[in-house]
Amino acid sequence: MIALAKEGKMLTLTRKVGQKIRIGDDIEIVVREIRGRQVRLGISAPQGLAVYREELYQQILQEGGKPEESDDEG
Repeated sequence: MIALAKEGKMLTLTRKVGQKIRIGDDIEIVVREIRGRQVRLGISAPQGLAVYREELYQQILQEGGKPEESDDEG
């Protein structure tokens, strides 16, 4: 098990390019690239599990929709 730091209620991890984070048995997050202040992540999740960028998720909520009903995932 990786030593983890907690800040408030959020788990904070340090990873390098190519390193992974697992959430349960079915979700894997990989650090694909770090370029300046941007981090590119790859996410593998079960089909049918919606994965959204926060700003898109908030937009769907503001428009009165339910995120799992949206066709525009990303």
